[in-house]
Amino acid sequence: MRTTSDRIRHAIFFELIGLVIIVFGLSQLGFQLGHVGAVGVLFSVIATVWNFVYCKWFDAMMPRLFKTTVKTVLHRVLQSIGFEAGLLVITIPVLAWVLNVSLWQALLLDLGLVVFYLFYSYIYNWCYDWVFPVARPAK
Repeated sequence: MRTTSDRIRHAIFFELIGLVIIVFGLSQLGFQLGHVGAVGVLFSVIATVWNFVYCKWFDAMMPRLFKTTVKTVLHRVLQSIGFEAGLLVITIPVLAWVLNVSLWQALLLDLGLVVFYLFYSYIYNWCYDWVFPVARPAK
């Protein structure tokens, strides 16, 4: 199992790398860097807290649900989908409030981020587990 400090490192790197990609990408599409950056930082804080809580919960549930702590492709897909679904529930009302748009418009805006982060979280978690592998218990 991962330590709390490892989970903190995981969450911080996840958000920093994702924020850089999103802010750069949206600024290239003509959005004002300041607005994109402000919303990005707010969402990064929300997502960092959610990432820490969700990944800690997912790792704790793996032995109970799957009888293993080794993540297969299916486990990683389920982890990514669960993370993004939970984040949508949290961020749609925030996005609607911050941008003063309807919940429907906020949902549509958020879906673009979901598509990016769905793939990004899968790739990031796979790379993170490769760079920082979980120590296997001695037999």
